[in-house]
Amino acid sequence: MNARTASKPTIAYSLPLLLFLVVALLCSACATTGTTSDTNLSAPHTAAALPPTIIHIPAGPITYVSHLPNLGISGIHLHDALSEELPIALSTSPELVTVWLVANDFVGGVPYDAYIHDLNTLLGQLHSNTHASLVMANLPDLTRLPTFANQTPAQKAQMLANIQRWNVGIVAAAARYGVTLVDLFSHGSQLTAHPEYISGDGFHPSPAGYVQLANLFWQAIKG
Repeated sequence: MNARTASKPTIAYSLPLLLFLVVALLCSACATTGTTSDTNLSAPHTAAALPPTIIHIPAGPITYVSHLPNLGISGIHLHDALSEELPIALSTSPELVTVWLVANDFVGGVPYDAYIHDLNTLLGQLHSNTHASLVMANLPDLTRLPTFANQTPAQKAQMLANIQRWNVGIVAAAARYGVTLVDLFSHGSQLTAHPEYISGDGFHPSPAGYVQLANLFWQAIKG
């Protein structure tokens, strides 16, 4: 999760900013270990957190100075983000918040109902206590990832059904709180269907994958 504040009242968003946002939130969204009782998933784990950053965004003749509290924590689950990331986001009076806190929970075996409860808590707090534009991504088709290549057809079918169930809940939560959804699944799962978008660990995006994800977020922000 990332919260952005600006030193000028008029915000000029740019693709470089979005790319940084996406790279940051991927650090918190894509690295995990664990299994689920339904699909027996596991994924590579990394441990890293990125510091807050000041970004200078050129906008024609004017340079906007944007403060980006980068709240990404590698491997974090949404429930932990409520206490470790959300309070900081609320304290910054953000104008834009990007959220992709789902892959860790899904792959890590968090029950669906528990996840949806935490998601409603997160979005409700951001909606009620900030004036920020909220942009959130759902799950792509993870069955396409090389790290799950050894699953049986039955396991992949069950995993896909679970992804679709989670995404239905995410769509409902987004609609409830006026969140702009980056629908990674309905985009043909571009991030997971193209080998060039996947890093060597078979799970995380490659540099080209980060750019593609940034483009999808940017399209959603522009509306």
